[in-house]
Amino acid sequence: MTEAAAAQAPKPNRKSTGTGWFALLSRNHLALAGLVVVVVIVILALAAPLLPLADPNATAPADRLLRPGEGGHLLGTDALGRDILSRLLWGTRVSLAVGLSATVLAAVAGSLIGLVAGYAGGRVDNWLMRGIDMIMAFPYILLALAIVAALGPGLLNALYAISVVNIPFFARNIRGITLGLSRREFVDAARLSGQSHTRIVLSEVLPNVLPVIVITMSTTVGWMILETAGLSFLGLGAQPPQADLGSMLGEGRKILFTAPFVSIIPGLMILVLVMAINLLGDGIRDVLDPRLKSGALSRPVARTAIRRDSAPADRRHLPAVLEVQDLQTQFHVKRRVYRAVGGVDLHLAPGECLGLVGESGSGKSVTAMSIMGLVPTPPGRIVGGAAWLNGADLFGMSDEQIRRLRGAAVSHVFQDPLSTLHPLYRVGDQVIEALRAHAPLTHRAARDRALDLLRLVRIPNPEERMAAYPHELSGGMRQRVCIAMGLANDPEVLIADEPTTALDVTVQAQILSLMDRLRQERDAAILFITHDFGVVSAICDRVAVMYAGRIVETGTTADILAQPLHPYTDRLIACVPVLGQPDRPLAAIPGRPPSVDALPPGCAFAARCPRAQPVCSAREIAFETVAPGRAVRCLFPLEPSNAG
Repeated sequence: MTEAAAAQAPKPNRKSTGTGWFALLSRNHLALAGLVVVVVIVILALAAPLLPLADPNATAPADRLLRPGEGGHLLGTDALGRDILSRLLWGTRVSLAVGLSATVLAAVAGSLIGLVAGYAGGRVDNWLMRGIDMIMAFPYILLALAIVAALGPGLLNALYAISVVNIPFFARNIRGITLGLSRREFVDAARLSGQSHTRIVLSEVLPNVLPVIVITMSTTVGWMILETAGLSFLGLGAQPPQADLGSMLGEGRKILFTAPFVSIIPGLMILVLVMAINLLGDGIRDVLDPRLKSGALSRPVARTAIRRDSAPADRRHLPAVLEVQDLQTQFHVKRRVYRAVGGVDLHLAPGECLGLVGESGSGKSVTAMSIMGLVPTPPGRIVGGAAWLNGADLFGMSDEQIRRLRGAAVSHVFQDPLSTLHPLYRVGDQVIEALRAHAPLTHRAARDRALDLLRLVRIPNPEERMAAYPHELSGGMRQRVCIAMGLANDPEVLIADEPTTALDVTVQAQILSLMDRLRQERDAAILFITHDFGVVSAICDRVAVMYAGRIVETGTTADILAQPLHPYTDRLIACVPVLGQPDRPLAAIPGRPPSVDALPPGCAFAARCPRAQPVCSAREIAFETVAPGRAVRCLFPLEPSNAG
């Protein structure tokens, strides 16, 4: 790109993404409210020695049971004439200290047991977990009472009892997570590098478990305070004259009918404190969970949200079984808007295979998933365009209508079959489910049909494979099962999202041959998503090249491969090795694609294009038809002699 063009290129958006813990927490209004309440209560409790309060243990029989506001006592007095406000703040101070201390003790002991058991496995795991099971065999409150009875009443003994009965909660949670982490590749690599077991646990496993420990602690503190209050209520915790919230509640129960405020006030404090801590704990869980840091704090809905202000009125390709016009899909993450798809036009005729090509992150998969509303909301939404299936606007249909079309008229084969197939169900049951979800078949008829489908995709011994779990099959076999499920209901459109990327060359050729044969026999249209022009040449009739969320070139496969017009298409083809030409240089594309939340004006490829001029970054580039069935989005397209 020229220096002038570089000077005119816009600066990337440097706005704060709002990924700090407080910014994320503030989006959860309930958690923020809990934080405010907890902070206020903690400040008041810590400031109790500095506040002008009466002695919490000073009795005044003459002032007993004064109502709130009487005699200069804001919250009244108890049965011994002690100031309730003073005892409330000092008691809250004690309850918070005991609850936090018990949580830390239980977390340290339980997490240590869970880490050792999960990492060591075998006999060590067995012995430790059987000991935890013995503790869990007793009702926790009865076990806590038994421990306090054995040690004697007192706040410190109550703290020990509460810590012990909550150790299993931490141990079992951490053990389960550690068990999975200890089998991961990065732990195996640490073992092979010669690190000691202690170092592996502390440097490899613990950092991955630590967020779970913090989350568990944040949601357990409130429960610990409640348990402390329960033991004190029964007279086994704080002993007179020391006050905590539970002992105050226990003292007030004797005069509940004559002076209800004596017990209601500490009861309300327990309710507010525990509720606020639990709300704050939920917020901390959301902040620390990496899957929720995108700002999507609610569960994704079953279909992508449609937020389009207007839609194209007329179709341009009437014979097409599937047509997409001006599709615009965005991801609203906090204050940023990611324009993953910025106005895509596609069409598929019956029996046609259209290849959608581009680098990773160009918007291919989002385009395909948008058609049937599979983009998760939040944070995704369709903000413009239309998609017609046999003349019916998919974006205007109800959720129930879309559900009936998914897997029937339109099927989707995803890139990774191991994550697509359910790991706990046999592959035969999953194919049968795909059939019975759209047709009133008996189980026997669906099983016979499933066997036929497995034979169709050339799976050997289909009767035995029906009983296999996904992990028992090779990658090629799993992909064939997914294709069989995609073809189960004779779809009119099959969307194949890089179905051969993870396969070896031999299996890849078999899958491509299978899909090509099936579309010719069944007259199904295929939208084939890939970044490999070698695959495109083997199966696709037409090609649409995508970059930064937009189509930059379309044409027949033969025309695109022989005479690419867009510089980006030319560079993609130049990256493909050619058999028999070992000396042919592979020209990598310099630079990186632009971020879709800060797209430059004009051509998005201009910063990486060797033919770019200042005008390329100055205005919108139209998608112009240059020949029948051939269009390009470029002001300076390549001449046939310049390609390659």
